[in-house]
Order: sequence, then structure tokens, then C-alpha cells
Amino acid sequence: MTYEVLSHTERLRNKVFAIFTDDVAMPGGGSALRDYMVHVGAVGVVAVDTAGRVALVRQYRPAVRQVLWELPAGLVDVEGEPLVDAAARELAEEVDLAAATWDLLAEVHPSPGCSNEKIRLFLARDISPVPETSRHTRTHEEAELELHWVDLDTAVGMALSGEVTNAACMVGILGAAHARDRDWKPLRPAATAT
Repeated sequence: MTYEVLSHTERLRNKVFAIFTDDVAMPGGGSALRDYMVHVGAVGVVAVDTAGRVALVRQYRPAVRQVLWELPAGLVDVEGEPLVDAAARELAEEVDLAAATWDLLAEVHPSPGCSNEKIRLFLARDISPVPETSRHTRTHEEAELELHWVDLDTAVGMALSGEVTNAACMVGILGAAHARDRDWKPLRPAATAT
């Protein structure tokens, strides 16, 4: 089926996303107006330590007016930065951690009914702390972030019970558990993220 875009109108733009309205020709005839968000993209990190724990944070999200369980994550907003480098930057900025081993775990469209946003989820292992002198100064909501090391199986239970509702966090937790249970074989090289 072909959905031809008859017109494309920008409604709003900021540094993270733009809102558009397209008039789209429908295959059965006629057309329909469709609103959606074009997003800069994001990365998330499933950092797993040698004890089998995953690094989670609690972060306030204004859109849902709640503090949610989440992965260290952030925007792809540095021009030309490789995606795995963006993930490493976010891991350091949000929870003061570095990793020696990086793999691509999943690529996710969290809400394709209204956005083109794509989150690339990386598995980070061989974890170490960022030296005190190199740590990022967090501001706004990020200033309140606290690192919580949660047993990966416990985190799976949190995802399946509804305690974790952030889509990227759920996919990351479940994907990491799946990969762990298969001796990390289903992983892809970090550089293959698109």
C-alpha cells in the first residue's frame, strides 16, 4: 500500500522535537490529516555489573507527573557523535559510571503511533566508576538522580508487575535477561546501531 503525503506542515519546533501535520492520501480513497512528532532520537544504557545487577535510576517525568524507574539515558543531540559514544556519555553524566564492554541490545520505537523517536539500547559491562575529578555536574531533574543497583531477575519482575512502565527500561531489562540466559550470544556489535 502507498500512502502519499499530499501536504506537510510544521506546527512547532524546539531543540528536541518538531510537530507536523501531514495530509495523507489513503489507499482506499480520500485523505486524512495525521499529526506526529519528529524526535532527535535517544540512547539508553543497560549497565550490568559482575554481580548480575542492573543500574536503574528514578527520574521525574513532567508528561506523566511521576517519578519513574528508568535506565541511564539521554538524547542524541551532539552533532556527529557515534551512538555508542552518546550512550557512554549518558552513563557517565547520569550515574558516574564507565564501561569497557559495549554491545547493541535493541533498537526501539517507543510510540510509533505519534512519534518517529528511536531509542538505541546498549548493554554496558565491565563497569567502573568515573573518577571524582571527571564527574558531570547534574542540574534540574537530573540533579536528583540516584543510582540503584537492582538484581536483574528482580528488575524483570518489576517490569512484568507494572512497577517499571518506561518502555525503554522494560525492553532493556527484558532484553538483558534474555541475552544473559543465552550467555550473551544474541548481542550485536555496538557500532551496528542506526
